[in-house]
Amino acid sequence: MTLAQLPLNTPAVIISVGGEGALRCRLLDMGIIPRTKILVRKIAPMGDPIEIYVRGYELTLRKEDASKIEVLEVAE
Repeated sequence: MTLAQLPLNTPAVIISVGGEGALRCRLLDMGIIPRTKILVRKIAPMGDPIEIYVRGYELTLRKEDASKIEVLEVAE
C-alpha cells in the first residue's frame, strides 16, 4: 500500500521511496527513507495534503507525492 492510502493514525514502516530525480532526493533528504516508522496524523478537509509524523517531527506532503512511498502496516 502507499502512504496516500494509509488510514489515519495507523503506524507503518516505509518499504520503498519512488519518484524520480529531485522529488526522490527531496523525500530522502526529509528523512523519508526505507525501514523508518511513519504515521499519518491529519488529512486536510478536501483530502490533500496529508500531515505525517516521521522521525520526531510533523511533515506535510501532497497526496501525489505520498502515493510514491510504499509502506507496510505494523502493530505498535
